[in-house]
Amino acid sequence: MNIESNKQLTPPGFVVVEGPIGVGKTTLANRLAQSFGSNLLLESADENPFLQKFYENPQQAALPTQLYFLLQRARQLKAIKQEDMFNPVRVADYLLEKDRLFAELTLDKDELDLYEQVYTSLTIDVVQPDLVIYLQAPVEVLLERIEKRGLPHERLIEAAYLQRLCDAYVQFFYQYNRSPLLIVNAAEIDFAHNEDDYQLLFQRIMQKHSGRHYFNPSQLVLS
Repeated sequence: MNIESNKQLTPPGFVVVEGPIGVGKTTLANRLAQSFGSNLLLESADENPFLQKFYENPQQAALPTQLYFLLQRARQLKAIKQEDMFNPVRVADYLLEKDRLFAELTLDKDELDLYEQVYTSLTIDVVQPDLVIYLQAPVEVLLERIEKRGLPHERLIEAAYLQRLCDAYVQFFYQYNRSPLLIVNAAEIDFAHNEDDYQLLFQRIMQKHSGRHYFNPSQLVLS
């Protein structure tokens, strides 16, 4: 089955792709948006003027970095409700709740208290996804992909920080139940250049989802 034959099925109205830095969420989100002909919401990290300062001095720049991302993400998600309903499918490369995950990793107690107040006021009545796709990969794979894409603001990311981030993602999604969840092993697959990998996942996304599901394309290809 290919994408053309899947067009008769009804895709999820709002799809979110999530996962740690370097796992490929923006690449997959772009491909899904192209397949659906849908609107694409990106967090645009390169637009955050505090991000480079954060990687150079996390303690000093953590709060403005996090508040910038929170404002950007909340503004985009609230705008969804005002968009043209003739294009009902949306794809995003972030889940708003994950903003708190980063905040808890980087902010001290007083900063986190302030952040929580802002978060609560900004996230009232924000649209929830119809499907969340959580991409997983080991830290060594993430580091290889980060080095390969060569973004300046990511060059200072350390393995220890990535491991803490991966652990936080695992814990977050272990408890997550606000939307259907598809957990994907993305360690040995290439959504950007391998059409078979992408087609397998796209077929799975087009299925009706409820609860929690797991997907390992590399095992399906080998079986």
